[in-house]
Amino acid sequence: MNLKEFKNKYHDKYYIPYSALQNVGESNRLSSLVVSSLLILSDIINFLLIFILYHSHLADQRNYLIYLCIYTPINIYTFLHARHSKDRGYEKKSISAYLIVFVWLSASVFNLYFINSPHNGFVAFYLAGFLSLILFSFSPLYYCCEVIVTAIILVPGVYENFGFLSVVDIFVATIIMVELSLYRRRKEKQFILLMKKQKKSLEAKTFGNFTLLYDDKVIKFSRSKSSEFLAYLIYKNGSSVKTKEMVSVLYGEHADSEHYGASLRNLVVDIKKSLSELEIQNFFVKEYNNFRINPEAVKCDYYDFLAGDPKTIKSFAGEFMSQYSWAEEAVGFLEKKTLQG
Repeated sequence: MNLKEFKNKYHDKYYIPYSALQNVGESNRLSSLVVSSLLILSDIINFLLIFILYHSHLADQRNYLIYLCIYTPINIYTFLHARHSKDRGYEKKSISAYLIVFVWLSASVFNLYFINSPHNGFVAFYLAGFLSLILFSFSPLYYCCEVIVTAIILVPGVYENFGFLSVVDIFVATIIMVELSLYRRRKEKQFILLMKKQKKSLEAKTFGNFTLLYDDKVIKFSRSKSSEFLAYLIYKNGSSVKTKEMVSVLYGEHADSEHYGASLRNLVVDIKKSLSELEIQNFFVKEYNNFRINPEAVKCDYYDFLAGDPKTIKSFAGEFMSQYSWAEEAVGFLEKKTLQG
């Protein structure tokens, strides 16, 4: 098999365009926020423990302090990037996930060779490889290259400290990680194809009054605010919305999220129940106490408008989700783009 054939085969099995990964990117961003927060907290605690326990002989902890001085700024940057890339595309949202994988895998090398902690380095490699697959979604090509390179770097140290059988363990674990990453990407591609089929039946109409339809029939909810809940998420175009923001939108700026928390939970139950009865999958997403919709799972005139579809732009008549006051701020933007188009 030559390089061109390999490239074509990889493309057919594993390639997914960035435009189809918007929901995945947001999931990566939220996971990165949580993980980087924990890493920063761990770094701070380790700094404090070193200065408290070893203040009289800090020189003995020099390598570990260097380690913390290198990785703490990276973790802080990762957190800030994840926090401020909310309205960006898949590539920008996933940078923080790639950084965390780099930190985890390189930390295994640092532990093994520079901190003289071979056991921690050995374990860190396993945790980094498998946790990355559980928490994030990214190109298997990048993941496989980084895991394989890290494993090769670790082999001499692992052999010296643990012997030949541990080298075999590293080899087997690396193969498993690679296979799992490829398997996961195949499943993601299959799922995205399933979403494209669902997209033909699920439609959100936003010009004029907001209406959500499935098989050309209006989806009915038990609670009146459920429809507005989804309308606002569609307006946010795949970006996550926190509980406090959603309470403010649905019940007013001065509404107390604690007081209206139960009402919001009832709306979530109502939405999930109604969508489940129609077998609508992966449209409404609740993750890390954030809410969003998956833009790839629904056909929407607003999204076609943003994509620059001439027919949709021409069809806009100055009304957008007219029954909701918060939607008024979008009308000016849409009218301006109509004039430009």
